[in-house]
Amino acid sequence: MTTILPAPQQKSGTYTFASQPRAVPQRKKYRDPLAQNPEAVPIGNIMYDRRIVRGNTYAQHTLPATAQPDPIEIQRQQEIRRRKIAAKRAKDQLRPRSPEPVEGRKHIDVQTELYLEELSDRVEEADVEAQTDAFLDRPPTPLFVPAKTGMDIATQIYEGDLFDFDIEVKPILEVIVGKTVEQALLEVMEEEELANLRAQQRAFEELRNAELVETQRLEEQERRHREEKERRMKQQREVLKKEKETAEKIAARAFAQSYLADLIPSVFGTLNDNGYFYDPVERDVELGFMPWIMDEVAKCIDKSVLGRTVLDGIIRDVVKERMAAYFKLEESGQSHTDLIAEAAQQIIEEQLQSGVDGQEPAGDEQEAGVEGESRPETAPEPANEDEAEEAEGDDAE
Repeated sequence: MTTILPAPQQKSGTYTFASQPRAVPQRKKYRDPLAQNPEAVPIGNIMYDRRIVRGNTYAQHTLPATAQPDPIEIQRQQEIRRRKIAAKRAKDQLRPRSPEPVEGRKHIDVQTELYLEELSDRVEEADVEAQTDAFLDRPPTPLFVPAKTGMDIATQIYEGDLFDFDIEVKPILEVIVGKTVEQALLEVMEEEELANLRAQQRAFEELRNAELVETQRLEEQERRHREEKERRMKQQREVLKKEKETAEKIAARAFAQSYLADLIPSVFGTLNDNGYFYDPVERDVELGFMPWIMDEVAKCIDKSVLGRTVLDGIIRDVVKERMAAYFKLEESGQSHTDLIAEAAQQIIEEQLQSGVDGQEPAGDEQEAGVEGESRPETAPEPANEDEAEEAEGDDAE
């Protein structure tokens, strides 16, 4: 690559070459052909310019690996190409055509113009220049008459130049008839030969079918024999396998019996000692009857305790009532304090004795009975002081 150098100041003198000194940049082993060099100098020789395409301009130039085509542009070009092809096909289908040729004939391209012209692959070209005057009417279009390209030749035929039909047609007719008869004989012989070939083919087909049936029968027989052989071999293998398994089981059973002969008694003894073997009646009594009886006894005890608690409350209420009555009597100035105290002590002892005798717990009815027995012994609370004095006198008596 060459560079454009500054023009020398003096054109005269010897030729000298000089360039501005610059540091050599460190280059990579591979340089991208599309990468721009920031230190590029102006190109002076187009023979080394990479922007100029060399060779055939119609050839397809491959893009570098780094250049990626635009998928949208490619899709748009493909869509345009498909539309052009579809329009061309539709135009070809809509174009009027001549009827199809009959059987045995074909269409050929002929000239139907008024004047014939020579058809040539090479198109004659000519350059013509014309200058029309301004503001002149257009003359009518003349009728197109193609120029003559060939030569006109005429031929004169006189009498006797052509052959006499009556005289010269007989040998031609004989030849034609002979050829026709010969062709007919050949066709008849061909038909007979074809008939013989068909008969021979039918015989061969029958023989082949018979042989094919026999072959299939033999193959089926061989298949049955093979299947029977495989089945019996399988049965024999199963029998041998069962015999082997039986022998192994018998040996294992004998070994297990000999091994467990001394082991079973010790195992049963150990399990019996650990409580794994038990009496079902005893176990039922322990797990079924005893918990039930304990629950019932606990219920009865709870009821007895409840009855005693109720009786203690009743006695406490009676004592409090009597004490209140005695206090009222003392306040009223009576002198029978000792007698009242002894009577109260006696009543309390009687009530305690009656409560101890009635401690047979039997449920809610017994509690009601205890309360009923203790209630009559308790004197009702006097409504006034006179009734309290009368009650005190009765108790003293």
